[in-house]
Amino acid sequence: MRTSPSARRVRRVLAAAGAVVAASLVLAGCTSGSSSPAASDDASSSGGTFPVSIQTALGTTEIPSQPKRVVALGWGDAETALELGVQPVGASDWLAFGGDGVGPWLKDAYTKKPTIIQTLEPSYEQILKLKPDLILDTKSSGDKDRYAKLSAIAPTVAIPKGGENYLTTTEQQVDLVSRALGKESEGKKLLTDLDDAYAAARKAHPEFDGKTAVVGAYTADGFGAYASKDSRSTFMQELGFTIPKAIDQQAGDAFSVSLSEENLDLLNADLTVILPIYVEASKAESDPLFQKVPSVQEGHSIVVDDPDVSAAFSLGTTAAIEWALDRLPDEFAKKVG
Repeated sequence: MRTSPSARRVRRVLAAAGAVVAASLVLAGCTSGSSSPAASDDASSSGGTFPVSIQTALGTTEIPSQPKRVVALGWGDAETALELGVQPVGASDWLAFGGDGVGPWLKDAYTKKPTIIQTLEPSYEQILKLKPDLILDTKSSGDKDRYAKLSAIAPTVAIPKGGENYLTTTEQQVDLVSRALGKESEGKKLLTDLDDAYAAARKAHPEFDGKTAVVGAYTADGFGAYASKDSRSTFMQELGFTIPKAIDQQAGDAFSVSLSEENLDLLNADLTVILPIYVEASKAESDPLFQKVPSVQEGHSIVVDDPDVSAAFSLGTTAAIEWALDRLPDEFAKKVG
């Protein structure tokens, strides 16, 4: 029986979690009577060579030793750390998954529930109480004041150069997080596996090559479209699609552009994919202006109605992408013009 890449990935993460528990039990046995918890309860004890110096868009971060208490604040930072075998003690839940703050593709990856921290305006007092020795904020707004406050608490890995406005790529995020955690070889393996998963999807669907695709969003405020440098559009490009240049021209330096009645035709493409955000999918499908878009009229559009699939498509972590690759390409093939 063939096992999907995402299923294999989950098994590896769970195996890493089990190794952390086993290590903590060994340490507990060696230090019976100690009143403090073992460091490996929070992060994997194996790692690379330290100290490590990491260049970011907001400064150079010096990490003196293997991190033991990691707080992951950036979009997808917690999932990336988990995939590398490190369980954050605090994390932000950007897509409102609830529970541990991760998607179903990493269910049960934590052995100890993390403290969930607000996203856009985190509580610095709450973070301070967690006593982190590393803060990950690699995919965020790039706000200098936020970085200064976090850096005063612990070494903070911020966005890479060009990563402003949540535009850190999957590759950049894995690179930054894996180096900060001393897990470079594991990080390279994550990216190699992702490349293989994309290649398999392209091989299965050569009809995508050269076709245009637009990924849009539908919220209570209306429609929007994602620029080519956003991770959702990158997903489509890795499958062989191209993103119309007009969207990038409208978006400028932002990762997306809001659409009005006058420019809603920017959604038109060989394939139009709409992600509802806190809105019922049926509302997007029945919107009279949306119904006038040529690709919609011709049956070349998809409104993703499964919140988990939409979240996987949006998050941009390697585990989430592979999970989406198990589900979306065949659906795209049914609709592409």
